[in-house]
Amino acid sequence: MSENAIIVEGLSKTYLIGHRRSGGQFKYKALRDVIGQEIRNFARKAGDVARGRQIVQGDEVEEFHALSDVSFTVKQGEVLGIVGRNGAGKSTLLKILSRITEPSQGRITLHGRISSLLEVGTGFHPELTGRENIFLNGAVLGMTRREILRKFDEIVAFAEVDRFLDTPVKHYSSGMYVRLAFAVAAHLEPEILIVDEVLAVGDVEFQKKCLGKMNEVSRSAGRTVLFVSHNMDAIRNLCSRAIMFEAGRVRQVGDTDSVVSAYLNRRSLGPQVIELAGKMEPANFAEKVRPVALKPLGSTEGWLIPFGDELALELTLDVNPGVRQVELAIGIRDASDFELVTLTSYAEPTHLQVHGGLNTFRITFERLRLLPRQYSLVMTIGAGRGFEAHIPDAASFEIVANAKAAQVNAEGIRGAILASTTITATS
Repeated sequence: MSENAIIVEGLSKTYLIGHRRSGGQFKYKALRDVIGQEIRNFARKAGDVARGRQIVQGDEVEEFHALSDVSFTVKQGEVLGIVGRNGAGKSTLLKILSRITEPSQGRITLHGRISSLLEVGTGFHPELTGRENIFLNGAVLGMTRREILRKFDEIVAFAEVDRFLDTPVKHYSSGMYVRLAFAVAAHLEPEILIVDEVLAVGDVEFQKKCLGKMNEVSRSAGRTVLFVSHNMDAIRNLCSRAIMFEAGRVRQVGDTDSVVSAYLNRRSLGPQVIELAGKMEPANFAEKVRPVALKPLGSTEGWLIPFGDELALELTLDVNPGVRQVELAIGIRDASDFELVTLTSYAEPTHLQVHGGLNTFRITFERLRLLPRQYSLVMTIGAGRGFEAHIPDAASFEIVANAKAAQVNAEGIRGAILASTTITATS
């Protein structure tokens, strides 16, 4: 048997995307233009049918390259972590490896049976019960009924859905669905197990069980695991090697620590030190105070802040000699430009004392548990009555998931801030 479980050579996947012309110069057209366009569309689609090509709706067709010339190998018994931003091509790769979709170019060699857990909803028939879906998945893997029965009790115990085993899975919650899907995928003895970020749906304890099971499957049974996750702690703890995707291409392959570090560095949302000159509105406020620079403190990854860590900033202002006091306000906004929280000296009884020349301030958002996603900073600087300037796009930063985030199921919470609360039963 080959020492490689998976060999991917020159793999590419291209989708055709149709666009309907609208707006601008195409908003108003004469009837002859509409008829002419429809005739051209019909002729193009007829040609596609004659050549055996995919029919794409729309006036114009664009090629989207989800994967471009991807090559790598995975050894038997290896746990490979796959990282990359959303849209980098990770899920497309897994669907091709799982034989859900076909590649446009390239070659894949697989040694052994594959079981995959991708997005919620794949692999199960919604009208069948949990019991029936277990046997269906085993049959798809080529297992006999006796082999499935030998693993049946383990699957049910691991998934913790015994009470609902004879209920159609369309009535399951997303958590129940994922628990059963993972249990089936991991216990039916595939040689290759593929797991996407779908585990984020489960609760913390079940996530730990899944990570432990994947570790057991690879180390004790010698099976191969491909694991996609945005949780870098999980990738580091579970995977012996990692691969980073970017814009449909392999950016880096190597040991887990070096790939994860490179990925986090490439995700950085800007330089370590943000130059604020030229960002201030109005510009004539520079007669009083000139904002110089803003940088994060404490984080080893720059503007990538681990969940649960405090957000600490260092602000440098160049103050004219005649100015003795300033006021500062810094707000955190979400992707919708909604201001979530503001730290301000305006609410304090005393002003911030300054001197002529460069002044440095440390700004700390304490006990602020922002959930993993991207945010931006806005800033207001005051220097006496009537003198106030704004910096609407001072910096951008990202809260990244880690073990602390997994403990509170942070990625499954809809809000932006996880507040510390006390809930007491009164009756």
